[in-house]
Amino acid sequence: MPTLYHHPMSSASRFVRLILAEYGYQTDLIEEQTWEKRRDFLALNPAGTLPVYVDDSMRALCGASVISEYLDETHGVLKRDRRLLAEDPFQRAEIRRLTEWFMQKMENDVTKPLARERVYKLQMTSDQGGGAPDSKILRTARANIRQHMRYLTWLAGSRQWLAGERMSYADLAAAASVSILDYLGEIEWAEAPVVKEWYQRLKSRPSFRPMLTERVRGLTPVSHYADLDF
Repeated sequence: MPTLYHHPMSSASRFVRLILAEYGYQTDLIEEQTWEKRRDFLALNPAGTLPVYVDDSMRALCGASVISEYLDETHGVLKRDRRLLAEDPFQRAEIRRLTEWFMQKMENDVTKPLARERVYKLQMTSDQGGGAPDSKILRTARANIRQHMRYLTWLAGSRQWLAGERMSYADLAAAASVSILDYLGEIEWAEAPVVKEWYQRLKSRPSFRPMLTERVRGLTPVSHYADLDF
């Protein structure tokens, strides 16, 4: 069986897990603490980043964008109306644009700094960069949430799904990041009802269920995290 090296608070890892689940492909999951810089993991991906997908032939694919493109070319093309990357070139470009927005811009602005300060640093030793959260980084990331929630509100309010008429990689990429922020209790849902309705649709899908049951060591999620009608 293929193996996915991941971390539950990695939005890129969650994105790939959602794709695999939507396409009905099972993988063994190995939680990787990238700050440990394990030699065996670095042999798979010298960059030391997540996720890493190892297929049945022990070939490693590194990074969410690479893995998602591979899964589309090997599995998505067979799914027809369930394909997560459209066949129309312009629509594919829009899906890729939004996927990049959530996996890169939102990741750097919001998700990564919050996950690092509130989760990763609690699990690191002082030599690895662990310690108390940096309040300045937290304030900046939390201020950035508002911009991204406004953009999500516009997308979800003007389209059936974020990139168009069908659910796509764009929705899964956004939901991967939003789910981490929701776990941490960083989203004021009363201020974003349109995004809440969109997220409820994603959260109710079978592909989401495994992630909703997971818990990060030493950090309990907000009470509504696993509630489909929150």
